[in-house]
Amino acid sequence: MKKQTLVGNIITYIIVGFVAVIALFPIIYTVASSFKTNAEILAFPERIFPRNPSFENYITAWNSEDFNIKQMFWNSTYYTVICVFVTLLSSTMAGYVFTRGEFPGKKLIFAVFSATMFISLGTITVYPLFDILTAINLNRSLWGLILVKIFSISIVNIYLSRSFIKTIPTALDEAAIIDGCSFISIFFRIILPMIKPITATIGILAFQSSWNEYLMPSIFTTSVPSQRTLIVGVVALKNSGDGAASWNLMLAGSTVALIPVLIAYAIGNKYFVSGMTAGAVKG
Repeated sequence: MKKQTLVGNIITYIIVGFVAVIALFPIIYTVASSFKTNAEILAFPERIFPRNPSFENYITAWNSEDFNIKQMFWNSTYYTVICVFVTLLSSTMAGYVFTRGEFPGKKLIFAVFSATMFISLGTITVYPLFDILTAINLNRSLWGLILVKIFSISIVNIYLSRSFIKTIPTALDEAAIIDGCSFISIFFRIILPMIKPITATIGILAFQSSWNEYLMPSIFTTSVPSQRTLIVGVVALKNSGDGAASWNLMLAGSTVALIPVLIAYAIGNKYFVSGMTAGAVKG
C-alpha cells in the first residue's frame, strides 16, 4: 500500500513538474534573454541562457529618451492602482447591496446585470466610447479610459463578492443596527474587514487585467506617447522602424512589466486561493 502511494506521489510530482516547466518557460526565456546582447538574441534565438549576462539592456531602457520606461512605468502604476481601487469598491459594494439590501426590483436588476455575462460586443463599443470622450476632450489620455473604468460593471466580481458575503451571518448586521450603525456603516465596519480573501482575489485579478491591458490604452494614447503604459510602449517598440534592433529593450521592458504582477500575486497568494475557493463553492 505504501509502495503504491509512493509511486502515485512520484507520478503526480513528475506531471506537475512537467506542466510547471511548460507554463513557466516563456517567463524564464524572457527574463534570461533580457540579459543578452542584440547579436546573441538574433543569432542564437534557440539558446535560453546568455553566455555573458549584462545589465546594459536595463540601463539603456531606463535612460532612453525614445523608450522612456520611467514615464511608462509611472503611467501603468497610477492607471492600474486607480482601476483596482474602483473595481474593488464597486464590486464589493454591489455584492453587499445585492446580498443585504432590500429594494424594489432587486432581482430584476441583478438579472439584467447577470445577462451581460452572456453578451459579448467585442470591440464594437470602442468607437462610441471614444466618440463620447472626444466630446468632453478626454480622448487623448489615460484619464479618459479611467473614466470609462469607473462606470464599468464587472458582474463576475460582483458574483464573487456576493457569494462570499452570503456566508457571513446576518446576526452581525442585526447587532450592528442595534448599536446604531447605518446600512453603509455596516459595510465598512463589519462586512469589508471580513471579506479580505475575496477582496484580495478581485484585487489581484483587476491588477493583472489593468496592468497587462493593451487594446484600450493603445487607442487612447496613440497620439500622445507620453501617456503610454509600459505594455503599450513595449509593443510600440516592436513596430517601430528599428524594431529588429530593439528586441533587447523589448525583453527588458517585458521583464520589468512582469515584476509587479508577480509581487502582487506573491503578497496576496494566500487570500487569492481561499477567495477563489469560497467564491466558487459557497453561496
